[in-house]
Amino acid sequence: MSDNPFFSPSTLVYELPPFAEIREEHYRPAFEQGMAEQLAEVAAIAADPEPPTFDNTVVALERSGAVLRRVSAAFFNQDSSDTTPGIQRLDAEISPLLAAHHDAVHLDPALFARLDALHARRHELGLDAESLRLLERRHTAFVRAGARLDADGQRRLREINTQLAADGAAFRKNTHEASLAGAVAVDSAAALDGLPAAAVANAAENARALGQGGQWVLSLKNFSNQSELAHLTDRALRERLLTASLRRGLDTNGPLAARMAALRAERAALLGHPTHAAYVVADETAGTVEAVGAMLGRLVGPAVANAQREAADLAAAAAADGVTELAAHDWAFYAEKVRAERYDVDTAALRPYFELERVLRDGVFYAANLAYGLRFEERPELTAYHPDARVFEVFDADGSALGLFIGDFFARESKCGGAWMNELVPQSRLLGTRPVVVNNLNIAHPAAGEPALLSWDEVRTLFHEFGHALHGLFSDVRYPSFAGTEVPRDFVEFPSQVNEMWMVRPEVLAHYARHHVTGEPLDTGVVERMLAAENYGQGFRTVEYLAAALLDWAWHTLPAGAEPVGDAEEFEARVLAEAGVAVAAVPPRYRTGYFNHVFSNGYSAGYYAYIWSEVLDAETVEWFGSNGRPVRESGELFRAELLSRGGSRDALECVRAVLGREPSIEPLLVRRGLE
Repeated sequence: MSDNPFFSPSTLVYELPPFAEIREEHYRPAFEQGMAEQLAEVAAIAADPEPPTFDNTVVALERSGAVLRRVSAAFFNQDSSDTTPGIQRLDAEISPLLAAHHDAVHLDPALFARLDALHARRHELGLDAESLRLLERRHTAFVRAGARLDADGQRRLREINTQLAADGAAFRKNTHEASLAGAVAVDSAAALDGLPAAAVANAAENARALGQGGQWVLSLKNFSNQSELAHLTDRALRERLLTASLRRGLDTNGPLAARMAALRAERAALLGHPTHAAYVVADETAGTVEAVGAMLGRLVGPAVANAQREAADLAAAAAADGVTELAAHDWAFYAEKVRAERYDVDTAALRPYFELERVLRDGVFYAANLAYGLRFEERPELTAYHPDARVFEVFDADGSALGLFIGDFFARESKCGGAWMNELVPQSRLLGTRPVVVNNLNIAHPAAGEPALLSWDEVRTLFHEFGHALHGLFSDVRYPSFAGTEVPRDFVEFPSQVNEMWMVRPEVLAHYARHHVTGEPLDTGVVERMLAAENYGQGFRTVEYLAAALLDWAWHTLPAGAEPVGDAEEFEARVLAEAGVAVAAVPPRYRTGYFNHVFSNGYSAGYYAYIWSEVLDAETVEWFGSNGRPVRESGELFRAELLSRGGSRDALECVRAVLGREPSIEPLLVRRGLE
């Protein structure tokens, strides 16, 4: 297909993929050609008659696979952001082929022999720090991929990787379908009593978009406790909504998760590790399963005690309504009542102060200007992959062009749940590319002509995901393997969590939190009470998170050859009880049936990363507020020493360069009320 847009670099600014030209039928030929081209490039490197050098081996590998890099970025972005049945079928077909391709590269004995020879004399090559790190990381990647296994071991490894890739694609598809099927429809607006008017209108618009006009539809978000539970007065509807959320995917994804966990355990054993978790953390900042277990274990007792104290308050409030036993579907509703009474905060009443466009421009972008001097200019003439996705050009403080930011904020049937950042073009001085990054959220699409009003949590998510975007935009590395968020998984959430602090910094909050009709600023006293109310709910939030993290950990600390997990639901119940987080009214933030993070999105044995990163985040937020420097000076230091470095320097070394010392867990314990 000579007109395939992936076969040559995009001619658009920043090499933005030419979405106006890309059609579904372009993907398969581009994947096939991309894999074939890279294998030919790898074969040429491996067969080079010249002795191995850094340039003819390591740099040549960095340059390889240009077509595959372009098509993969566009395809997997579409698969998560705007999927179709054809895209899902192709995902199921291509994912195993990509796994086999990865193995073909990393298990090439001649190629590894060249890398191994270079690695053995790496300190004699006169390499700069980034190049030396690239050689070391490339060598580690090959070893971890099985380059030192014998022929039988490599054969079995290839089989496992191919099966896991197919299972991951199936898990994604099942989750998407189960979430759509689990949407809760009602026949009257009255059934949604308690929801803000805008949310009721959004439910009607959602029903129309799904072809269910005349009804009101609550679509499931990717986490367990749906946001509507805090406001719906109909207890039976709350139970119906939470049950739909918690039950989705168990029948299809439960057995799939068990098989994937067993295959991962077998692969870890092949590679010399007792469990998949041990294999994963050996290459993360945590280093050992003991370090992760100790950190999670330290939090369980205080978190559960906090949640039990909160539960007692909520049970008293529920009893006043005749509810004799507080259930999981009651928690958010009565927590909202207690907050309103105790802290005089009505979270639904805050929505008019958080209009999407204002939060984006006068909050998120404004904070990036304050801290880093950035300027944003919307480029409506540049076509993104969906009409909802908007393209902004980003300029540095000196006026120079930095990259492109694509914001795709609204939920739709074709989009996965949750929020995430993708990189369509990685920054690299070697390749001469500048970053193109995407933020995806799932804000309910407002009715025509109505503003999009955000919840407090959605405001936080907007700031959080933009922290990932900054990590990509600020990347200043030579090699694409180190660009942006190419860092350890238990470090990648750290910059995004730090960026959340700007949502409540007084100088930023005052700039964006204004009533969308009157322009009246949000009373700072309300914000103070809101923060106090948030601290009150830390027991619930920490327990639901820990339950999910420990569930992931349990699946992935199963040793090879362990007795097969029969029923996923029974396994969950046993694990949560043994871990001490089986609080009936606080379900895990994710259950196995829809735990995409760990069964299809690369976070297997890594969901602990959020709170591991929060240790660094809490320290850094405290540093920003107390180091005595102006905001811009602190921002520039954080950018120079950490955000711009990507994976080109040890992650914790970057943190020490910012803080000037080793981080500690105490600020996190204080933040979460666990001291």
